[in-house]
Amino acid sequence: MAHGNIVDAGDVLIVGAGLAGLFTALRLAPRPVTVLAGAPIGDGASSAWAQGGIAAAIEPGDTPASHAADTLAAGAGIVDANIATKMAHEAAERIEDLLRLGVPFDRDIEGKLSVGREAAHSHRRIVRVKGDGAGRAIMQALVAAVRATPSITVMEGLSAYELAVEQGHVVGIFARPAQAHVAPTPLLVKARAVVLASGGIGQLYAVTTNPLEARGEGVAMAARAGALIADPEFVQFHPTAIAGTRDPAPLVTEALRGEGATLINEHGERFMPPIYADAELAPRDIVARAIFREIARGGQVFLDTRKAVGNAFPDRFPTVYQNCLSMGIDPVRQPIPVAPAAHYHMGGISVDERGRSSLEGLWACGEVASTGAHGANRLASNSLLEAIVFGARIANDIQGTVPEESLPFDADSSLQVETAHHAAPMVMALRKVMSAHVGVIRDREGLVNALGEIARLERMAGPASLLRNITTTAKLVTAAALAREESRGGHFRSDFPEPRAIWQHRSFITLAQADKIAEDTCASPLPATAKAI
Repeated sequence: MAHGNIVDAGDVLIVGAGLAGLFTALRLAPRPVTVLAGAPIGDGASSAWAQGGIAAAIEPGDTPASHAADTLAAGAGIVDANIATKMAHEAAERIEDLLRLGVPFDRDIEGKLSVGREAAHSHRRIVRVKGDGAGRAIMQALVAAVRATPSITVMEGLSAYELAVEQGHVVGIFARPAQAHVAPTPLLVKARAVVLASGGIGQLYAVTTNPLEARGEGVAMAARAGALIADPEFVQFHPTAIAGTRDPAPLVTEALRGEGATLINEHGERFMPPIYADAELAPRDIVARAIFREIARGGQVFLDTRKAVGNAFPDRFPTVYQNCLSMGIDPVRQPIPVAPAAHYHMGGISVDERGRSSLEGLWACGEVASTGAHGANRLASNSLLEAIVFGARIANDIQGTVPEESLPFDADSSLQVETAHHAAPMVMALRKVMSAHVGVIRDREGLVNALGEIARLERMAGPASLLRNITTTAKLVTAAALAREESRGGHFRSDFPEPRAIWQHRSFITLAQADKIAEDTCASPLPATAKAI
């Protein structure tokens, strides 16, 4: 590939400016670090939208062992117990790190940290900020800390689309302007250590709670370079996004159900109690499928908060309240229309307990990584916890294994090249295919059809395009979903509706293996009208 511009980021390059990326950068200080951000730091991060909080066993009577046990139970039999245990034990220390960075977690009248309860937790252990504002408050504190740290250089407005690999070692990334779908003038950013913290895959689906930047490009980049991908079929759909036309769909925090809000159909009837003993506090996948079935039969679903929260709604859940008002809903007086939306990817780049991928020189953390902590179904509020636990672990590993060298940084952080949006119709076509066939409920016929459509779109993608990356990640998710002939956690096959003992293990797949699955199931000719973009 011809290299338009080459810059040296020096020591450590972190791709992504969400919680995982910024926390890792701060933990590496005063070591020189460059952070690559598609949007102004913090703006394009799913972390900023997190409404629940961070799970940590800090309440009297609660223990890290109990937290780990709840994590294992929610993960439907395939959580890595070692990882879950270590994560739960490190939670309190990481909360202290955030407090030192200025995160204003809620406190009770005695000054102790307040904790709330969410679904599938056996104790109240969710540390929050103003009810539903934890993600935003954490990101604001981290952004301020990053901007005040002279060892951290931020390159905004650039998205990575390809890993640079030399002799099997990751030595940097190729980037394009964040708003471009192609890269006519590639930028090579070199570094001695690369950390991918580029976020999830929510935007591969037509209905998602994730920001535009969550397009799964990190998984595609790593997979094409030969990295092992873990558990890609496990996609968590949040049961309660506000049903409407906004993209992304605003989230209705699970904390409302924790406070007693109920799910009702268009007749005002609750439908969760007969399905699961904990009713509305059942694991997310069970709630999402129940809502999906109600909607699929032509009905509507609402979250009724009127008795549980009532007039306190604006003060206790201001983010949800404002989102409701902006869509013409008054949750104090009306039930909120809800629908499932792609929310979190349990799968991603396979990493070990130090955050190392299978490629030399590449680490990954946050939603782009799969640590084994979430198994088939992430426990509520474990995502932000995992991001900071592994951010700290990666920083420690890099400090201990990559000798520091002071190299000149010569990048122009305002570099811009021509943007292009003509792939947008094909991106939307792929999102619709994923929602229709690789969503809340799946079956063999739909997955095979999806692989065929993904292959058709893939052949129309240019080598440095957004479309190439999202089709690559979509193929990994779909091929793994086709291979796993059972239902478990966030992966539900209507043709294999029960879990099977033979499948009680994590999935590990390479792009070559996904290609083989796709070729074996749907070899189709290239349409004569197709053109690379």
